[in-house]
Amino acid sequence: MINKQNLWFITLFSLILILGIYYVSMPKDALTVFSGNMSDSSTTIEVNESDVIVAMKVEEEEKILAQMAEAQKILLDETTTASEKNEAYETLQLLNSKKGKVLEIETMIKEKYNVDSCVKIEDNKINVTLSTEDQGNEYANNIINSIQELYDTQMYITIKFQK
Repeated sequence: MINKQNLWFITLFSLILILGIYYVSMPKDALTVFSGNMSDSSTTIEVNESDVIVAMKVEEEEKILAQMAEAQKILLDETTTASEKNEAYETLQLLNSKKGKVLEIETMIKEKYNVDSCVKIEDNKINVTLSTEDQGNEYANNIINSIQELYDTQMYITIKFQK
């Protein structure tokens, strides 16, 4: 009869054995990466403004995909009512429309102003982050007017310069 203590011992011993075999079977040049001096302080990491914009885009995309997955889960669940499924379907349609508008605005800003941007749309609010230094109020107003032309109703548009 194996008790818990023996089971843990066998489990950990097996893990150590597997890691040891893996270490021994690794190629020699892969081991030089691990044996390097990690206290080298001359290594610096530079962050470009486009990296910040890309990170913001990825975060927003993940948020939208999570909402879409939740709506699809409701649609595929057999226990949900027809009204809940209709609401989930409308949510999916709204999210797809939102993604399309975000892409349209980002493309328009890139083509017209030659600037990378991250656009977030929530209800009637549009937040735009541009990867450039502050260009002034007139530049921001031109972008706001260009975005507003895409909509029939009044939108609350904010511009943020990220450098």
